[in-house]
Amino acid sequence: MNTSDITAKAPAGEFLVRIEGLRKSFGDLEVLRDVNMDVAPGEVVTIIGASGSGKSTLLRCINLLETPDAGHVWFQGSDLTADHVDVNALREDIGMVFQGFNLFNNMDVLANCTLAPITRKKMSKTEAEEVALGHLRSVGLEAFAHASPSTLSGGQKQRVAIARALCMRPKIMLFDEPTSALDPQIVGEVFEVMRALARDGMTMVVVTHEMEFARIVSDRVVFMDHGVIAEQGEPEQIFTAPENPRTREFLSRYLSD
Repeated sequence: MNTSDITAKAPAGEFLVRIEGLRKSFGDLEVLRDVNMDVAPGEVVTIIGASGSGKSTLLRCINLLETPDAGHVWFQGSDLTADHVDVNALREDIGMVFQGFNLFNNMDVLANCTLAPITRKKMSKTEAEEVALGHLRSVGLEAFAHASPSTLSGGQKQRVAIARALCMRPKIMLFDEPTSALDPQIVGEVFEVMRALARDGMTMVVVTHEMEFARIVSDRVVFMDHGVIAEQGEPEQIFTAPENPRTREFLSRYLSD
């Protein structure tokens, strides 16, 4: 994390997230190399690239689940990498959905959704349950409010995970390969929930191997290669006329599959 004496004010520009000069290594392996990226309010950005290209590490640096070695992550006008910033408070406005669901099997679905709003947002139990039931309804799972997560299908678990994140009323949602652990036939039910969020104007950054989602739902596609952003642009441009040879090679492989 940066220890320089800087003022935690966002640079000029109307961005919810701004990433500047981000670097991250694990031992001798340099995973992110001078990454710069902006995310505007209401924008849906998908990050694509081969395994090991740095996609998930970049996503996890946005809410400091991974601590950058250098660079800055600005969120809502504050530099998360500044020592004096309350990262936990700012993180409450960043929803995160993991590929492995990360639900608590010792709690029912409703309790999974109300735990953080009660403990972090200081909502009353009544208010938190009302909010949670509303989000469970929106993902088609209100009837499963008192079910154990262990009894749900993978697609249902991921929809619960999305509802749980939304219960914190986040300003941005981060999705790390949200369908990679799902059977192909139920991927669509999760992506339909995400498409609905996009239609409602939720700011989203999505790491995915699902090219159809990237092409149809994104406002912008970011292609990562060996720890750098090799190319980015509107989906139509990236998928029909990519400029970088590595982008063309990657997409030709995926689109042929």
